[in-house]
Amino acid sequence: MSRPSDHPRVEHRRPIAASIALHALLLSLAAVVMIPLAWMVTTAFKPLGIQFDTMFLPEGEGLLGIGWSRLTLENFRNLFEQARLGIALLNSVFLSSVGAVLATLCCAAGGYALARFDFRGKRLITVAVLGALVIPPPLLLAPTYELLYHLNLLDTYAGLLLPALAPAFGLFLFRQATIQAVPSELLEAARIDGCGELRAFATIALPLLRPMVGAFVLITFLAWWNNFIGPQVVLQTPEKYPLAVAIAQLKGSYYEDYGLQMAATLVSIAPVMILFLLLQRDFIAGLTAGAVKG
Repeated sequence: MSRPSDHPRVEHRRPIAASIALHALLLSLAAVVMIPLAWMVTTAFKPLGIQFDTMFLPEGEGLLGIGWSRLTLENFRNLFEQARLGIALLNSVFLSSVGAVLATLCCAAGGYALARFDFRGKRLITVAVLGALVIPPPLLLAPTYELLYHLNLLDTYAGLLLPALAPAFGLFLFRQATIQAVPSELLEAARIDGCGELRAFATIALPLLRPMVGAFVLITFLAWWNNFIGPQVVLQTPEKYPLAVAIAQLKGSYYEDYGLQMAATLVSIAPVMILFLLLQRDFIAGLTAGAVKG
């Protein structure tokens, strides 16, 4: 009688042991991934002479054998006083926020129109949007530059923002999200009650598309924040450069101040981390929207 009663315990222990082993493996991989981030953070607070004396925190007679007094904020002071990275930070905040908001609104409106309106050429436009998805963005740099030159928009933020207001990826993403999340019957009922198209889009469609809106805002903000090639092609005034370009220009010709570069990198990732923490729920919900049909 004792043997049959032992089988459920063994079967119950196996999933627990597998779960412990899986979590141990994931924690080990996470630790490996966090090593470069830890090195970046600690190097940002080291002065120039001791950046490579130790792997992470400097050795000393302080708590845990660490020389806490050797850590400094000098790299961050030099970053904003000498390198004047504050201007580049404001440029990135402006370009990323304005670009993300405008691209999200344009893509949401365009995707909503492709999904819920019937008009001549709708299928052709949809096929064109799908075809644009397979075109590598670097191939569009030369024709975009020529177009901006003839429109006299070079070295302007408008020339940087206008070509990216309605990316094909965003249009198709919001088209699919509208088909799944915004019922046609709800829109018809709103039209019967006298609701206009703009009001229906703003008060009915956008709230239902909120998870996708949050996800796309974060994706677009991150893309603008990390945009490196576009500003160098369109912009020619150093004072207009965003953070990604300004950090690359911290590299010297004859020496490398890794502390200064790591401090700049730490400053550059902080806004993105804050935005992700604020929008992570909508981001995950937007990515999983439509994964389960129902």
